[in-house]
Amino acid sequence: MSSPIKTYCIIGDPVQHSLSPIMQNSAFSALGIKSSYISFRVPPRELKTSIESLKSIGIAGFNVTIPHKISILPYLDVLDNTASKSNAVNTVKNEGGQLTGYNTDLYGFIQPLYKRNIDFKGIKVLIMGAGGAAYAIVTALSYEKEIGEIIIVNRSTQNASNLVQHGLKLGLNTHKDDFNNLSKLALQSDLIVNATSIGLNNESSPIGRDNINPKSIVYDIIYKPIITDLLGKAKDVNAKVVYGYEMLLAQGAQAFKIWTGLDAPIHAMKKALFGIFGEPQ
Repeated sequence: MSSPIKTYCIIGDPVQHSLSPIMQNSAFSALGIKSSYISFRVPPRELKTSIESLKSIGIAGFNVTIPHKISILPYLDVLDNTASKSNAVNTVKNEGGQLTGYNTDLYGFIQPLYKRNIDFKGIKVLIMGAGGAAYAIVTALSYEKEIGEIIIVNRSTQNASNLVQHGLKLGLNTHKDDFNNLSKLALQSDLIVNATSIGLNNESSPIGRDNINPKSIVYDIIYKPIITDLLGKAKDVNAKVVYGYEMLLAQGAQAFKIWTGLDAPIHAMKKALFGIFGEPQ
């Protein structure tokens, strides 16, 4: 008797842009696993009922994206250390009706920087955004004890203040600054991270080309479009860039392992993302 097909999904709003379905379905296919992965739009007001529905239909697991990474916390039964430390969740596993939250964004964010052999000692980090992804980013950076400082810039100053407190609790020299000072701050930063949704719809980055130091590293966690306005400006001045798809791929591989217990077929997942054209240089 064949085993039943397991279903996984990603929840968020918006979610139609997500490349997780094509990436995870390619991984299942590559290893001959009878599973499917779909996207599921969940407006904020419907989060609680949607989680209850997913549990009732026996969803095997799901990913969580904007704007639910923090607001989902009360609806989970157990939090893994990665989730409790970052106070945000992007991956959930359902085991017999018990929902366990994880945060694979920590690994997803930091791995591309490790691949580039980044020296974190004394660096100045500028983070735009104060949502769930930003919490994971600050938490990932907390493992690098010699970072000089982390500056949070966000349109909501209260959210920025909350993230600053999170960073301070993790032992990081963290503070916030005014959004109006973004250009000046960017020019003085060694690592610039866009953890907002600015660029998802091809919007112009609030950081201008003249405010990017060629010696800086510019990291945009948005993966579609692959080259956002911010990354395009960074490439124009020959700054080192980190693409959002790199974080997507690394965190997705971790989620796959949590769900299946197997190492993810990275090559198949990457091929699904880029097809015959290959990854950008």
